[in-house]
Amino acid sequence: MTAKRGGSSAAREGSGPAHLLDRLLRFRKGGVTVGRYDPVVHGHLAEAEVPAGYEEIDRYWITRGLALAVIARNAQTNQVEFLLFEPVLSEFEYELLERLFDDLHDVLILDDHAIASDRRTVLFGKMERLLAEYGLALPDASIFRLRYYLERNFLGWSRIDALMKDALIEDISCDGAGVPLFLYHRKHQNVKTNIRFDQPALNSLAITLAQRSGKHISIGSPLVDATLPDGSRLQLTFGSEITTRGTSFTIRKFREVPFTPVELIETNTFDVDQLVYFWMAIENNRNLLFIGGTASGKTTSLNAVALFIPPLAKIVSIEDTREITLYHENWVASVTRETVSGGPGAPVIGMFDLLKAAMRQRPEYILVGEVRGSEARTLFQAMNTGHTTFSTMHAGGVDAAIHRLGSEPLNVPRNMLQALDIISVQALTHRGPDRVRRCREIVEIAGIDPLTDNLQVNTVFEYNPVPDTFSYSGRSRIYSEIMEYRGWSRTRLEEELQTRRCILLALVAQGIRDYGAVARVIQIFAVDRDRVIASLDDLGGLVR
Repeated sequence: MTAKRGGSSAAREGSGPAHLLDRLLRFRKGGVTVGRYDPVVHGHLAEAEVPAGYEEIDRYWITRGLALAVIARNAQTNQVEFLLFEPVLSEFEYELLERLFDDLHDVLILDDHAIASDRRTVLFGKMERLLAEYGLALPDASIFRLRYYLERNFLGWSRIDALMKDALIEDISCDGAGVPLFLYHRKHQNVKTNIRFDQPALNSLAITLAQRSGKHISIGSPLVDATLPDGSRLQLTFGSEITTRGTSFTIRKFREVPFTPVELIETNTFDVDQLVYFWMAIENNRNLLFIGGTASGKTTSLNAVALFIPPLAKIVSIEDTREITLYHENWVASVTRETVSGGPGAPVIGMFDLLKAAMRQRPEYILVGEVRGSEARTLFQAMNTGHTTFSTMHAGGVDAAIHRLGSEPLNVPRNMLQALDIISVQALTHRGPDRVRRCREIVEIAGIDPLTDNLQVNTVFEYNPVPDTFSYSGRSRIYSEIMEYRGWSRTRLEEELQTRRCILLALVAQGIRDYGAVARVIQIFAVDRDRVIASLDDLGGLVR
C-alpha cells in the first residue's frame, strides 16, 4: 500500500481488524451520498508545512485543493527542492484506507454495465458500498481524502501520480530504492523531491508502468523501453542485477497535444522566417534531419513542422517508441516489436523491417523517429528514390552528424548523403538562469566537392546568442530550386514568403496556439489560400 500517511497528532492506539471495527462503530453517522469534491465549497484538503531549514521560492496547485507543489531552497545544501503535499490522513483514516484497499481488490469485478461506466464512478460506488457494509458514514472531508488516495492508487500512478499530472515537469527520474526522485522542471531545472520508494513499492510501481505500456518486465527481461498511455516515454530497469541500487526508471513526459509552430515562435525556438523556410521546403518535398543532444527539442520540432505537410498526403511514421503525433488523417503510425511482446517464437520487427514495408505503401512522406542503426541506410535509399523523409538523430553539430552517418553502425555511403537537403541543429542552452531550446543553425547540403570528397554545406540561418535572435544569410539553394522548378521570379517567391509570414504572425498576434486550430488554418491554406488571406484579421473565425 503506497498511500501517503500524513503526520497525525493522534496517538496510535493499536491496529488490526478487531480494533478497526471498534473504531468504525464510533464513527457511525447518518447522511447522504457525498457529491463531487469542490475546493471552493469544501476547502483545501492539502496544506503545505514547509520544513524548518527551507526557504520557500514558489508554490502552485497541481490538482487544486488536493496536490500542492512547493519549490523551496534547502538552507543546508543551498539546493532547490520540489516538495509535494497531499491530503493528510488521520491514523483512523489510514487504517480504513488500507482496509478499503484490500477489500476493493476482491469486489472490483467489472460487469458489462461497469465496463461502460466511468472508472472513477465505479470505484467510488464500490467504496461507498463497502462503507455501508462496515456500517459507517464519514464526514465529507474524510470521504474526499479516501477517494483521492483510492483513485491515485487504483487508476493513477501511485505516489508519482501528481508528478505525471504536473505540466511543468518534463522528466521524472528514479535512481533506485530509498533514493529521492529527481525531476527536470520547466522553471527550476533539476530538482530533488521529497518522494522516495522502498524496494517492494518500487518494484510494484515498475511492474504497473510496464504492464500499462503493454510490455513485460521481469528478472529475466529486466530492460524495457516503452510508451505510456499518455504518450510519455519510459525507460525501465528491473531489479538490482543491472542497476545495483535497485529498480530504476526515467519518464520523459510529452504533452498530449504537441507544440505548434506558433508556440515555437513564442518561445523563440525558431523565428518566423525559419518556419516559413520549413513550410516552403516541406511543401516542395525536401528532406529534413533534426539533430542535437538529449532534450534539445528534436522531436518537438519535427512534430511542429509536420503540420506543414499537405493535408491529404500519405504519411508513414516509424518509431521504436511512439513520440510522433500528427493531425493528418492519411497517416500510418508504425512501431517496432520486441520478441516477448509477440509471444514465444514471435519474430522481432525492427525499424529496418518497418522502413522496407513503408516503401511498399507508396508514401509521400516518411517520418522516422530517430535513426541509430542499419535503418539509416534504407532511409537514405528512400531519399534517393524520391520519397520525402524527415527524421531525428543525436549529434552535436553538422560535422558530427555527417561523420556519424558515414561510420558504424549507420554506414551511409557519402554519395547518398547528397539526397539530404536540410539539417536543423537544435540545442538546449542557457539564457541567464534559464535553460531554453534554440535552433543553432539551419544548413543545406549543397553537394560533394569532387576533389576532396567532402560535403559542401550552406548555412541558411544562424543563431546569435547575445541578442537572442536569428539571422538569414541571404543564400538558399532550396529557394533557388523552388524558383527554378516552379518558374517563379524572385518577386513571386518573396510574395509567397510574405504571405506565409503574415499567416504565422497573425496566428501569434491573435493568440491562436491550439494545436487543432493552427493545423486547420494551415490545411485550409493548402486547399483555399484566398479564403485564409481574406481572413487574416480574424483567423479564429475560420476554425470556430
